[in-house]
Amino acid sequence: MSKKPSKILVIRFSSIGDIVLTSAVVRCLKKQVNQGEVHFLTKKQFEPILAANPNIDRVWGYDRNFKTLIPMLKEQGFDFIVDLHNNLRSSLVKRRLGVKSASFPKLNVQKWLAVRLKIRVLPDIHIVDRYFRAAEPLHVKNDGLGLDYFIPPADEVSLSTLPVSHQKGYVAIVIGGKHNTKIFPAEKVIEVVKKLTRPVILLGGKEDRERGELICNSTGSNTFNSCGSYNLNQSASLIRQADAVLSNDTGLMHVAAAFKKQIVSVWGNTIPAFGMYPYLPERDKANSMIAEVDGLSCRPCSKLGFGACPKGHFNCMKEIDVEMVVRFLNSEGQNK
Repeated sequence: MSKKPSKILVIRFSSIGDIVLTSAVVRCLKKQVNQGEVHFLTKKQFEPILAANPNIDRVWGYDRNFKTLIPMLKEQGFDFIVDLHNNLRSSLVKRRLGVKSASFPKLNVQKWLAVRLKIRVLPDIHIVDRYFRAAEPLHVKNDGLGLDYFIPPADEVSLSTLPVSHQKGYVAIVIGGKHNTKIFPAEKVIEVVKKLTRPVILLGGKEDRERGELICNSTGSNTFNSCGSYNLNQSASLIRQADAVLSNDTGLMHVAAAFKKQIVSVWGNTIPAFGMYPYLPERDKANSMIAEVDGLSCRPCSKLGFGACPKGHFNCMKEIDVEMVVRFLNSEGQNK
């Protein structure tokens, strides 16, 4: 009789970036657990990010529907839960299913010390490597291959649909973000774009469209504002086909890392030491540049972000060295 497959439930409810960051653990679970069957529980709105992932056997969408969802999850007979969220909601799922589980260390105390008291005791470890702690009971190890992002064929964007000026190469600039204090100001983006040697595609949601138009009006036809015109997978397709990427600390930054792109990540009120910087295999790390202002006494002011700078000056973004950013983006990079 063949051995019963191990059924594993991975939990990560949000956000886009965090779900992309779980992809390395999911891949290693699928490849390293003998006859493993991997399920993923997330918020329903994030299902499209996971739909094309061949390492996931089934995606479960949460939409405030635990009353009906929990019984269905129980019927699956999971052997183990890999909790990559570690909050009250994921704790509820673990308690209701009553199977063995493990969670990753969130380091909330260390983050609080960094934000409130400016005491840096955060370990030098990326959140992806912390995620792997939750898979250790299954003897799963990091394969060092970085992140994954799988785009459904229907969402691939053909270069032929872009302006002719952009069909032979471009720099993708992610101008969106959930919090204003994590967004590179439009005037700084304009400075960068004017000095680049390649055309630019601006990426973001509908809420970023107006900012994109402002940038386009100051930089000319060499800049294409795609904000609000593409869904997430289509934006990922544009990231995949870009020569290089400039991004705020946001979800598409991690998508760019999944495609091993040449990346400049821009950091305002948050810091890379929180463990959320672009996660790349060792051979690709030279293709990532961190753009930040070191030495500001007020930074980090939050582990998430604010609508405006609490101090009023926003020096963490305004003082970023544009020339350094431009030199890196104009360079050929290892992938070229």
